[in-house]
Amino acid sequence: MRHADWYIDLVSPFPYLALARFDRLPDDLTVRPVPIVLAALLRHWGHKGPAEIEAKGVQTFRMARRTAAGRGLPFRMPPRHPFSPIALGRLIIAAGGGLDAVRIAAAHVWAEGNAGDEAESLAALAERLDLPDWEARIADQGVKDALRANTDAAIARGIYGVPTFDTGGELFWGDDAMPMMTDFLADPALFDGER
Repeated sequence: MRHADWYIDLVSPFPYLALARFDRLPDDLTVRPVPIVLAALLRHWGHKGPAEIEAKGVQTFRMARRTAAGRGLPFRMPPRHPFSPIALGRLIIAAGGGLDAVRIAAAHVWAEGNAGDEAESLAALAERLDLPDWEARIADQGVKDALRANTDAAIARGIYGVPTFDTGGELFWGDDAMPMMTDFLADPALFDGER
C-alpha cells in the first residue's frame, strides 16, 4: 500500500475540483488529507494569493468555474472571498480529518456557495459532519495545535500552495499536477537526472 499526504486549505476551490478526479488515483494509494493555513505559507514564502491580485483572481476563478463545468460539478462562489478558513480547517480536523469530511466541507463552500467563516454556515456544516458541539471542538487546544502543526510541517516540507500531494519523496502542487503524480507513481524513476 502506498501513501500520500494531501495538503489542503478550502479557501482555495482547487481541492474541491481535485476530489472529482480521485477515482483516477491508483487503487493502492492511501490519501491522508492534511488541513493547513495557506496564508501562513504565503507569508513564509513572501508571495500573495490569487485573490490578493485582482487580475490573477479573475483568471483563477474563471478557470475554476470552467474546470468544474468540464467535470460536471456544481460551482458557486462563497458570498465573500477570500475568507478566513481557520474554523473550516479546524472543523475538518475535529471531524476526524478524513476524505469524507473534506468532501462534505468542500462541497458546502464551493458547490453550494456557503460562507467558509460565518457561524450560521459553519453550524450547518457541523451538523452534516455530526459535530453538535462544534464551537467547543474547534476551540479545543488540541485541534488548534493540530492545524498549526500541519501548517508548520507543510512549510518545513517546502510546500508553497494548495492542494499539494506529498508522495514518494516528491511534491505535486495543484489540481493540474495529478496526472504527473500518477505518472510518477507508475514510474518512480520519472524524475531521475532532473536535479
